[in-house]
Amino acid sequence: MDINRLKKQMDIADQINLFDTTLRDGEQAPGIALTPSEKIKIAEKLDKLGVNTIEIGFPIVSEGEKETARKLSKCGLNAELCGLSRALKKDVDAVLDSNLNYIHTFIGTSPIHRDYKLGMSKEEIIEKTVKTIEYAKDHGLTVEFSAEDATRTELDYLLEVYKAAEEAKVDVINIPDTVGILVPITTKELIRQLKPNINVPLSVHFHNDFGLAVANSVIAIEEGVKQAHLTVNGIGERGGNASLEEFIMTLKIAYGIDLDVDTTKLYNLSDFVSKITGFNLSPNKPIVGKNAFAHEAGIHVQGILKNSSTYEPIPPELVGQSRKIALGKHTGVNALKAKISEFNLDLTENEFYSVYKQIKELGDKGKILTDADVKSIAITEISTAQEEAIKLLGLTVVSGESVSATATVKLLIDDKIKETSEIGVGPIDAAFNAIKSLVQEKININLEAYHLDAITGGTDALAEVFAITSDTNKNKATGRATNDDVIMASVLAVINSINKIILIKKNIK
Repeated sequence: MDINRLKKQMDIADQINLFDTTLRDGEQAPGIALTPSEKIKIAEKLDKLGVNTIEIGFPIVSEGEKETARKLSKCGLNAELCGLSRALKKDVDAVLDSNLNYIHTFIGTSPIHRDYKLGMSKEEIIEKTVKTIEYAKDHGLTVEFSAEDATRTELDYLLEVYKAAEEAKVDVINIPDTVGILVPITTKELIRQLKPNINVPLSVHFHNDFGLAVANSVIAIEEGVKQAHLTVNGIGERGGNASLEEFIMTLKIAYGIDLDVDTTKLYNLSDFVSKITGFNLSPNKPIVGKNAFAHEAGIHVQGILKNSSTYEPIPPELVGQSRKIALGKHTGVNALKAKISEFNLDLTENEFYSVYKQIKELGDKGKILTDADVKSIAITEISTAQEEAIKLLGLTVVSGESVSATATVKLLIDDKIKETSEIGVGPIDAAFNAIKSLVQEKININLEAYHLDAITGGTDALAEVFAITSDTNKNKATGRATNDDVIMASVLAVINSINKIILIKKNIK
């Protein structure tokens, strides 16, 4: 597709501004409450990214909001700092008291807002709009005006309101899709109806109730809108707002528009806001989700390893991310070989395919393995004795508050099947007692040390067990095993250790 030819048919503004409202509209999401210091840290990161305007909050709501604005005004940020205001003199005064030079004022214009929220006539709303803008301009403020719920306002009346704002010398006119009802075709039509009749820069503020906020914002830019309101991670009321990172990268990659921002800071900013707000991202969140550059399917990984653009629209480094090769049931041989090479481990062919089989089996159980999981499995395979005099054939444990922990173990010892049950202070102790009983004719062992680690967090983490056993001749060996079952990992580690002692004794002879 020839994007340059298509761009010639668009009315894209020479300069596109990023208006970030994470600290205002983003904070209005239920469950988010930012402290002044948190707001300042986020604002500093937004400034380093390169946004043009930061809406710092709603100064009239509290002294804390005003104080935050005052502190931010002293931080020497390059971005313009803006405060929200209803079309009320006291709200404008609150913005002025916050040492801000930019105000974003609004009033509802749709029938439902006029009748149910405001109880005002069309004429009263226009009068209030004009008076507020004139008052703010008289006090030296840059003024942006929003007709709240613009997309459900009668078009002729909406244009009348905007023309009145323009005559009052407003600097920017914003078009809010307050309940997110626009789709790309209605966005295009609305802008085409408004833009030829308005002589000041247009801005859009689109909500994401139907998942179209970014798409609608981009369409607005196509039609000549100069500015978009955005939030980090798309946070905001209900379904949120247009996502800052998605908007930036869509314009950069799909349209070739350079917004003069440092895109490598996007992931860090997103992660910081996620942690500060407590709003965790979906793994498949575009651009900044943990799976945005993760690959598991064998055919995909094979392509990625040869040329990353086969299955990635952009290099992850461009947004501060890194590529992840996830291993699970879809993993191919090439992906595992690449991962083993990354760990700088040398596996024989048999060891490699043993690891590969274990990963597939864990994947069939629904587990996606981390790098730490795979590395542990591979190292365990390397450390496993190649000659196994003893093999586990079966394990059953019974444990509870009112019964003694009992383990039944079935082993293959020198080609003979042996089975027994023993009790212990817990299922692992019972299993060890059963193993000790079964192998005593071949070797008398004691458990010298036992250590258990959960490789990664979560209740489904793989268990990594280290066990040191010794015999009566003071031969010692460390056994190691990794498994999704703690007891099984413990049993395999002990058997691994015993096999090593048997191998040591054999070599001594």
